[in-house]
Amino acid sequence: MSTNILYLSYDGMTDSLGQSQVLPYLKGLTKEGYKFHIISFEKPDRFEKNRTEIQTICNENDIIWHPLTYTKTPPLLSTIYDVRRMRSLARRLHKIHNFKIIHCRSYLSAMVGLEMKRSLGTKFLFDMRGFWADERVEGKIWSLSNPVLKVVYNFFKKKEKEFFQNADFIVSLTYAGKKEITSWKGFENLESRIEVIPCCADLENFNSERISREEKEATRKSLNFSPSDKILGYIGSIGTWYMLDEMLQFFKTFQSNYPTAKFLFISGENRTVIAERALNFGINENLIFVKSVLHSEVPRYISIFDASVFFIIPTFSKTASSPTKQGELMAMGIPIFCNSGVGDTEWVVNEYNAGDSRALEPNMDYTKFDFSLSNFDRDKTKLGAKEFYGLETGVKRYLKIYNYLIVKIK
Repeated sequence: MSTNILYLSYDGMTDSLGQSQVLPYLKGLTKEGYKFHIISFEKPDRFEKNRTEIQTICNENDIIWHPLTYTKTPPLLSTIYDVRRMRSLARRLHKIHNFKIIHCRSYLSAMVGLEMKRSLGTKFLFDMRGFWADERVEGKIWSLSNPVLKVVYNFFKKKEKEFFQNADFIVSLTYAGKKEITSWKGFENLESRIEVIPCCADLENFNSERISREEKEATRKSLNFSPSDKILGYIGSIGTWYMLDEMLQFFKTFQSNYPTAKFLFISGENRTVIAERALNFGINENLIFVKSVLHSEVPRYISIFDASVFFIIPTFSKTASSPTKQGELMAMGIPIFCNSGVGDTEWVVNEYNAGDSRALEPNMDYTKFDFSLSNFDRDKTKLGAKEFYGLETGVKRYLKIYNYLIVKIK
């Protein structure tokens, strides 16, 4: 008989993160006898575009999806409204399905999970995803000079401690994040209740051997790249945390090493915005390419990268951050240029000779990076993806947590 699990997420399953960092794990765990119900909040445009694909995935894996519409305005009040809707639906479903574990993705979901543990006795799994309140401040979404937002920040920092103290198990994306939490006074005993599971990649999909030479050539041709062009690639959005100016300056140095270089963004961002920023650094806008694709198509486009780059603002909250793109790029054997000070990123890059990671400084001399490309070990990089970011490894770690919590229930 299946064990019923309620998965709570304020992120949508039709968002890219839902597709890459929620559903693949749940698909694996359903094969181990767990039955999932998902409550998620969907942005209307993405829901309209991707709902059929997501519903098909859920149907094929016997996952019951309960999508709610994400409320954007007014600020704060809309979030309170959404959390109340999540709690109301979660409690109604629990009466029917008697959930054993409430798996809470990030802080807003954890508010519901902790309340259900206290009132209904369900197990509370806190999948923290990062230091959320600090991300809001350091990402300049919340200003502590605003007295209302300062109250909100202090409220969530207090709740954060409650989540850690009361969770039956905690998932951290990074070893650096786990080390930070257990260094806090009174939290040293959490060592055995924190499992590290980074943002994993599906190695079946992100597999360069599955993409033929003809497919690569066709992909390059579709973008009007010549066989001699060197492609520097970037995956994902460029908002809040990603240092676009620094990446463009890096590309300019990359181009001085490879005169035929092109910069390809696999992203839904507006090309005009990126191209205009490139002009500020004396980069020909015709060297900037932006392509929006479905997540299932991303491996094909990564396969034409000669190298990749991502620079992330290194702040306290990023201690607990695991860039989804890192595992995907490593799985494809693509050299990575990145900066230090972000979760376990630098350690993994150095451990598996997967690229070059350095501290970014004001007026950075980007020639310090190793542009040779041939010095990087692509086979070892792929091994690192398997050992550190493999989806199978992530599923096994979640399974260990679930089995442990079920034994405690019995």
